[in-house]
Amino acid sequence: MIASIKGKIIARGEGTVVIDAGALSYEVFVPASVLQRLQENQDSDGNVRLITYHYLQVAPSSASEMLVGFLNEIERDFFLEFIKVSGIGPRAAVKALNKSIGEIAQAIDRADTKYLQTLPGIGQQRAKEIVAKLQRKMGKFTLMRDRVAVAKSSVDLHDIEQEALHILLQLQYKKVEAEDMIKKALERNKTISTSEELLNEIYKQRIV
Repeated sequence: MIASIKGKIIARGEGTVVIDAGALSYEVFVPASVLQRLQENQDSDGNVRLITYHYLQVAPSSASEMLVGFLNEIERDFFLEFIKVSGIGPRAAVKALNKSIGEIAQAIDRADTKYLQTLPGIGQQRAKEIVAKLQRKMGKFTLMRDRVAVAKSSVDLHDIEQEALHILLQLQYKKVEAEDMIKKALERNKTISTSEELLNEIYKQRIV
C-alpha cells in the first residue's frame, strides 16, 4: 500500500492533482479543503508531501483503486472516520470535505446538521447519520488549524448577485425590489454558489 507520496505537482484537475514522484507520476484525489493549502506547504524545491489513503475496490468482474492525499496524519484520520458513515464512500467524502476539516469536526461535535448540509452531497438524513456515528469521536479534530481561503468565494458571490440583478431588471422588476429579493434569498440560503441557485431561491420566496 502507498502510505505517502512526495514530488512536484505537474497537473491539477477537479479535486485531483498529478504528482511527479520521479520515475512515476501519480493521480491523487485531494479534498478541496486540502487542495487550497498545497502551495503554501511546498518545500524550497517545490515538492509537496502527502500522507495518502490507498483505496482498492474489487468487484466480481473489475477492480479500481484511488489515492487520497492529505497534508498530515490527522486529516487522514478524520477522513477514515468520515467514511465509516453508512453511504459515504471515499469519492463522496473527497467531494464533501470542501471546508475546513476543523470546522466540520466542530459542527459534528455540536450536532449542527444544518452546517453539515452545506457540504456537497450531504442531505438532512446523511447529516443526522454523521452526527450519530461520529459526534463523540471528534476531540482532536476540533482543534485543527486548517483554515481555507474565502476571499475568492466572496468575489464570486458579488458577481453572482450582479448577474441575478441584471436578469431581474430584464424581467421588469424595479432595482430596489430586486436588490431586496437578492438580499433575503442570500440570508435564507447561505450555500448559494451560482446565479441560477440564487434565482431559484428568489422564486421560492415569491411562492411562500
